[in-house]
Amino acid sequence: MHKIVVLALDDVIAFDLSTPVEILGRAVDSDGAPLYRVRVAGPDEFVRSGPMQLGVPHRLTELRDAETVIVPGRSDPTVPLGQDTIEALQDAARRGARIASICVGALDLAATGLLDGLRATTHWRAAGLLAARHDRVEVTPDALFVDNGQILTSAGAAAGIDLCLHLVDRDFGAAAAADAARTTVVPLTREAGQAQYIKDDSLGDSSLTSALRWIDEHARQSITVADMAIAASVSVRTLNRRFLTELGLPPSRWLARARVRIAQQLLETTDYPIERVAAECGLGSTSNLRARFTEIVGTSPSRYRRALTVP
Repeated sequence: MHKIVVLALDDVIAFDLSTPVEILGRAVDSDGAPLYRVRVAGPDEFVRSGPMQLGVPHRLTELRDAETVIVPGRSDPTVPLGQDTIEALQDAARRGARIASICVGALDLAATGLLDGLRATTHWRAAGLLAARHDRVEVTPDALFVDNGQILTSAGAAAGIDLCLHLVDRDFGAAAAADAARTTVVPLTREAGQAQYIKDDSLGDSSLTSALRWIDEHARQSITVADMAIAASVSVRTLNRRFLTELGLPPSRWLARARVRIAQQLLETTDYPIERVAAECGLGSTSNLRARFTEIVGTSPSRYRRALTVP
């Protein structure tokens, strides 16, 4: 039976912790036999989780024979990991264990060096922080999860469900994953990525904060990267470098995302035809709106409106 160890650290996010326990712990084969043996382990006997105190039944020694280790997020992922936890995760990876993170657990995983040189995702609010703190990690903030083989990361909250179902599919096939999805009463796969849920791209602290605010305020207008550089009081070259370093994307991409966010708001709150939405958000033509919207959100404007329109 495949052994899963879910790491429980102080200040753990309860939802992230419970997701693999429930989904993987309840996954069964066609005869009803459990597919996984799930253990919750950590350096301490008790941990805080919001208003709760949780008991942790196993210690870090459980990682020594784990086939998969899952790292849930912590409410404050900037608090340094204990050295014993870092070494336990590094030892597990060297031994060949699969390591996966949920939500901002990616920052803890990155702190071990295990994400260096790899693509990774995390909750969209923390994507900028991950990119700024770990420049050897290729951050892909739009993805629900990223599978590098041995190392996997997932985005915020419910994306941990997508990750766990993906693990079942990898380990035991689509039929087992579909059964786990039915048990959890969730879709086996979701259209698009987490970009469709982003309301504000304030991704961690940034020296570009005032420029980002200016871009958001002027996104409906015809503006250029040179205009953005003037607003940030830097050269175009410096602006491009700062965007790539701090946010992991060029200014033009940020502008496109700002315009798509406006389109999302209009699609949710008005009955404007697509042509007017394209004009109002600054993307101009319907073809440009559809292309940028599908590229960034992962679904078409029409499908987005049908799925997420506020009554």
